[in-house]
Amino acid sequence: MKNRLIISNRKARFEYQIEETFVAGMVLTGAEVKSLKKSEASISEAYCLFHQKKLIIRGMQINEFRNAGYVNQEPLRDKQLLLTKKELKKIKSKVEIQGNTLIPLEIFISERNFLKLKIGLGKGKKLHDKRESLKQKDIQREIDRYL
Repeated sequence: MKNRLIISNRKARFEYQIEETFVAGMVLTGAEVKSLKKSEASISEAYCLFHQKKLIIRGMQINEFRNAGYVNQEPLRDKQLLLTKKELKKIKSKVEIQGNTLIPLEIFISERNFLKLKIGLGKGKKLHDKRESLKQKDIQREIDRYL
């Protein structure tokens, strides 16, 4: 069985040069899980940061689940990310270097039916780097067209 992609942040790879990726679990409520499985969320404005020795994601919007009853969630609530201590230590040391940031790349369902978040450690691209990315994409499209 293969991982099933639910939501992706398409702008992330255009805006940032991703150097390393990590897969993290998320602490969610039941209504949030149901909303995510229906792809009713957005991670385009989200970012990750350390808060009290914990890695959290801020700005990720999960729409309210209509049939949740009286126990509904706040759409922009901060969510804790679950990683090993070794990974957290490695990420924290790299984020402290100026210019590095953590960007959520995609949310998917793993083989064991858990919701996972792929985060990327990267640096922001300059304008000329973005232009180069567009040129490479156009060249690749032309090559694929003739093959």
